[in-house]
Amino acid sequence: MQIWHQWHAPKVSLPGFMHPATIGIRDHPQLIGGKPTVDSTMNTPKSDLVALAQRRMETAIADNVWTKRQKLALTCRILFEMGHDSGLSGQITTRAEDPGTYYTQRLGLGFDEVTEHNLITVDEDLNVLAGGGMANPANRFHSWIYRARPDVNCIVHTHPLHIAALSMLETPLVVSQMDTCPLYDECAFLDRWPGIPVGNEEGELIAGTLGAKKALFLAHHGQVVTGATIEEACVLAVLIERAARLQLLAMAAGSVQPLDPRLAAEARDWVSTPKRHQAAFAYYARRAVRAGHGACIGFGADAPHFSADEHHHSIATEGGL
Repeated sequence: MQIWHQWHAPKVSLPGFMHPATIGIRDHPQLIGGKPTVDSTMNTPKSDLVALAQRRMETAIADNVWTKRQKLALTCRILFEMGHDSGLSGQITTRAEDPGTYYTQRLGLGFDEVTEHNLITVDEDLNVLAGGGMANPANRFHSWIYRARPDVNCIVHTHPLHIAALSMLETPLVVSQMDTCPLYDECAFLDRWPGIPVGNEEGELIAGTLGAKKALFLAHHGQVVTGATIEEACVLAVLIERAARLQLLAMAAGSVQPLDPRLAAEARDWVSTPKRHQAAFAYYARRAVRAGHGACIGFGADAPHFSADEHHHSIATEGGL
């Protein structure tokens, strides 16, 4: 039975595109009768333009309405497409509804096989509370992070190619390009490999080294990113692999030069908002579905094609694709 045709929804704007009704005098004091004045915003200070853009995003970008399980399944498929798979290595988790519990993939499934229905629920001791099979024993360090960081609601640990290659050099991740600034001053470095991360010793070490930051680069191992939301963690996971690839390419050509700290922090704060995370995640999710991963959230093999044109889709784009 195919279910995609049951997901019809009213026409909505796509993430990143503003509906004309959302642009008005209330957001733009220099608009008169819907038309810009002579000077418009060309003399508006940058700080005011940033604030205006942030306000517009609140109405122009719809909230994602997938369930936690759907978002987690989509994250697995997104990161598979982004080269984060390494056999059965890596874990992606998010807090479940009951305190001290979280959702994760079942040991034995690759990221490209995870669906909203085959996720399992475990407690911090990795006892399976719902679902079949068992969790990856390395999930134990997730429990330590969740204990230490009540602000964290999602953890992504993977061994993508460029992260793994850079980790072999025992050098920290260097954020030196605008796109990767969400990780600026947010990535800790564990410069020694403690061995397989299945013990409480490794859990304490990883959680302690992460501290209050969002990401951790692990020598001879991989990466860990955390997020207040699943969307944030997914976006940071995409960016940290890109940052490692850029660093390796730059190191092969010369010396990596540092960013201006003030400008790097400005770029980090500009992109690191819930609305931007939701928009980026929705885009990555559309890409994953187009690549054939729609079944992870209930789309059949004949799921409809959809595009960025809001007039040519028959299903909700934000949260339902």
